[in-house]
Amino acid sequence: MEYGVEYTISEASELTGYAPHVLRYYEKEFDIEVPRTESNHRFYTTKEIELIQYIKLLQDKGFSNKQIKLIVSSPELVVSHSNENSLEVIHNDSNIDLDASSIAVEISKSLEDIFFTRLNEIISKSNNESIDIILELKEEIIELKKEINSKERDVLICENAKLKMKIKEKTYENIELREKLKELEENQIGFFKRLFRLTNVK
Repeated sequence: MEYGVEYTISEASELTGYAPHVLRYYEKEFDIEVPRTESNHRFYTTKEIELIQYIKLLQDKGFSNKQIKLIVSSPELVVSHSNENSLEVIHNDSNIDLDASSIAVEISKSLEDIFFTRLNEIISKSNNESIDIILELKEEIIELKKEINSKERDVLICENAKLKMKIKEKTYENIELREKLKELEENQIGFFKRLFRLTNVK
């Protein structure tokens, strides 16, 4: 609920849990002054809704409508702590102005505190579960990275071995070429020597 907002009877029904016809009945039963628009339609503010919530709370505690009407109309009456179904008269020596609306507001705040406490518990539980899931995912990612690194290392080793083999092959080819070149040079030298001898003989 928001202060200063005007709620229709249907919205008030959703907020209080009472059907619209019950709200109309309680308006007369408990002398609730529900404001109206210029077109004579009911609208509810936080004051009326909290008062109805207070009435509902007293009903849940077992008070009759007659007793509730007395409590609502007589702020000096409070629920006895020793017996929830009995009433006590309090003496207002400190000139504290108590009325049904302020009591309803306090109860509404109390219910709101309970709601948010419970909501925080649920959120905390959800956060803990989320943290566990995140930690599990983190472990899976670490394992996956290790596996990828291992595969990459195997690939690199394999490629390295292939390169070494190619280097060896090129080295052998180079040696063979050198030997052939040497043999060719030796053959050429021998040819020139023979040619030179023939020329001298002539």
